[in-house]
Amino acid sequence: MRFAFLFFVGSLLVRIQVYAQELPSKKEPVFQAGEVLQYKLKYGFITAAEGTLKVLNTDMKFDNKPVYKLSVDGETSGTFDIFYKIRDHYDSYIDKETFTPYFYQENIREGGYKRADKARFTQHSRQVVSNRGTFTGPTNQTFDLVSAYYFARSLDIANIKSGDQFALNYFLQDGISQLKIEYIGKEVIKTKLGKIRCLKFSPSIQPGRIFRKDSRLYLWITDDGNRVPVKAQVEILVGAVTMELKSATGLKYPMAKIDE
Repeated sequence: MRFAFLFFVGSLLVRIQVYAQELPSKKEPVFQAGEVLQYKLKYGFITAAEGTLKVLNTDMKFDNKPVYKLSVDGETSGTFDIFYKIRDHYDSYIDKETFTPYFYQENIREGGYKRADKARFTQHSRQVVSNRGTFTGPTNQTFDLVSAYYFARSLDIANIKSGDQFALNYFLQDGISQLKIEYIGKEVIKTKLGKIRCLKFSPSIQPGRIFRKDSRLYLWITDDGNRVPVKAQVEILVGAVTMELKSATGLKYPMAKIDE
């Protein structure tokens, strides 16, 4: 099981028909170089894994365009680390204006399993060329799971209403699929960082295996300029899995905390 939030969400998604619709984003990114987010993944009351997401400046350029480097590390902790050790690392290089990816790489070490994949994105031709083959997306917005996380934060959802849905096309291993998300509404939640005003979403999941037929995945994102995910939760056949934000540094805007 991977920790990094995007990968956690991505592994739960149902594969659905891909819609050829591009999504509007804010003109300015909601994140900045130096942002560091730390999460923990809990099974019940037990912390099973931890992860860190970073936004970094880099001198690298793709197609002569400046980029951000997005870096994600996930690893198991405590008892889970003894029985099934995970050390995963992911990098994504995204355009500073469109927030779409040029290059993605991952180094996976999970138990005795190892994998190293790379992919080059050419958005104007809708192509993804990886070490597993060449794939064609439906629009000029195809993401890896890391860049999808940051692009989703930058979406222009000023006019979104409860029940509205949107979808992101993403490349994973051997194909292009879609992340479908429904907006639920606004909610104040209590976290380790205090009470925070949030926007609540529900990404699609596929019942069966570890999920109940009525299981839903819920995601809470700060209702401020940062749009930082602070919590995700899904019920499984036995218990529940929860992702929680441990710390957030280098944020571009103040977090939407409520003074108690």
